[in-house]
Parts: sequence; structure tokens; C-alpha cells
Amino acid sequence: MAGIKFQGVLPATITPFTPEGELDRSGLQSYVDWMKSIPGVTGLVVNGHAGEGSSLTREERAEVIRLTKQVVGDGLPVIAGVGGDGSRVVAAEAADAAAAGADALLVFPASSWLRFGYQEGAPQERYRAVRAASGLPLILFNFPDETRATYKLDTILALLEIDGVVAIKDGTRNMIRWDTELPVIRQRFPGVPVLTCQDEFLLHTMWEADGALVGYGALVPELMVELLAAARRHDYDAAKAVYDRMAPLTKVVYHRASHIESTAAMKMGLVKRGLIPSDTVRPPLMPLDPMVAEEVAAALKAAGIETV
Repeated sequence: MAGIKFQGVLPATITPFTPEGELDRSGLQSYVDWMKSIPGVTGLVVNGHAGEGSSLTREERAEVIRLTKQVVGDGLPVIAGVGGDGSRVVAAEAADAAAAGADALLVFPASSWLRFGYQEGAPQERYRAVRAASGLPLILFNFPDETRATYKLDTILALLEIDGVVAIKDGTRNMIRWDTELPVIRQRFPGVPVLTCQDEFLLHTMWEADGALVGYGALVPELMVELLAAARRHDYDAAKAVYDRMAPLTKVVYHRASHIESTAAMKMGLVKRGLIPSDTVRPPLMPLDPMVAEEVAAALKAAGIETV
């Protein structure tokens, strides 16, 4: 798909499983069919954190891409997350994604970097390997500042020089960096879209972002669209009203013992919305207390979202 703009709301979708933990193909297709019907959704991201991509087999990751692309056709771009640790591994994953029909790739840092950091030049080598293996447009994924896998400004600028790196997903969760580094990026690379993925800081980051590539969009894409539209109009009151409606939902989904629990909580919410049949997650994700489902349902209703 040529001419992807990487703007608007690009939900990082969940992957439905059967109660036995197998890939729910029909559930995925119906969920994607609903997602593509939401005005303002401009692309779908699969095999990311929200989609439990690291818990899928190689074959399952390719199948999720194929099934998603079959449903959306040429109507929406499908962006696949790739995150293998070694360059050969992530390059093979990228080639698989391209063969399965992905239109672009979201490139995760190597998992070993989260603890140990990376050598100078290693991120650039990783992106070049992914680009060579796939030929697809690449989204630079900047991880939270609290990890050792986050890219500092000089590395971000170097990565944007690489052929095929066409957008940034910023998840630093550091508002000082957002406010001070974004103007530099805009000045050096004015045509590169910057997408917020800072689910807990949406009100702050929507104003300067070109779009939102967020896991939160897997549950309430219509609220993400409404919030982004208000921000793009520079209508603070309207944006704050949406944000306030979402506050109880944000709390029950994201303000948990572990951020990774957000996927399990969102699946509970999608069941309550009647959009997937099961809230099953795969280990190492653990199921949440059933009472959380009622808390999520109450927060959805407070946000103006119907449940069944």
C-alpha cells in the first residue's frame, strides 16, 4: 500500500484466543471488521504488546497479519510489530510479515537492550537489517525512558536518516523529553509523523502529535478519535471533557500492579462490549480477578460506551 500517511488513530489491536488459549480466527476477523468500521481509525497495528505478539508462534504472527489484511483489504494499512532479539531473527520476522501482507513494520528494540542497553550504532544496524529483509516502511519505536532501550535524541536523529524509517512512535513517558526533543525532530525532519503511544499522558501529547498509535485504541478507538480530533482543533475544553470521561477507565486499565495487565483488562472490556467471546490471555500474562471485569464495565459506562 503506497502513500501511508501514519496519521490519525492507529490502534494496537489485541489478539483474541479461545478459552483453551488457541488463536481465535473467527473472533479476530469479527473484531477487525468492527475496528475498520470506526471513522477516524487510519490503520491497524498487530503483533504488538497489546496483541501479545511475543506469545505468538512464528506461524501465528504471520496468520494474524494475513487474517487482518483479508478483512481490511486496501481500506486500511496493516502495521506489524517485529521484535526478535538478534538482527537475523528480527530480519526473518520482518520478511515473514512482508510475505504475509503487512504494509509497514513497527520495529521494537532488541529485548536484551531493556536491561543491558545497546552499543553505539546497534540500533541503526537493526533498522537497516529489517529494511533490507522486508522493503517495507518502518516506524521507529522509542521505548520508555525508564528502560535502557530508550533512544536518546542523537540516536533518534540518526535512525531517521535511514532509508525507510518514516515515522516515530514515542513512548518515552517523559514529558520533559517530549517538550524539548519534539521541536528538534520537527525542525530536522518536518515531514516525519510523530505518533504518541503514551496512554497515560494522552491529554498532554495529543496537541503536538500527528496521531496516536496506542494500545488503548484496541478497547475504545472511538474515544481516541474524539480526543485526537479535539486536540487537532485546538479545542482544549472538548479534549479535557473526553479525557475526564475516560479517567475511570484509564485507572482500571492502566493504573494496575503491572502495566502489562492492561491487555488482560482490555480483553475483559471487549467481552463486556460484545466484541470478542473470551478474555483469555496467554502466559506469561495471567488472568485477572473476575471482579476487574465489572470495574471495567462500570468505567466503560461512565465513559459513555455501551456494554452488553
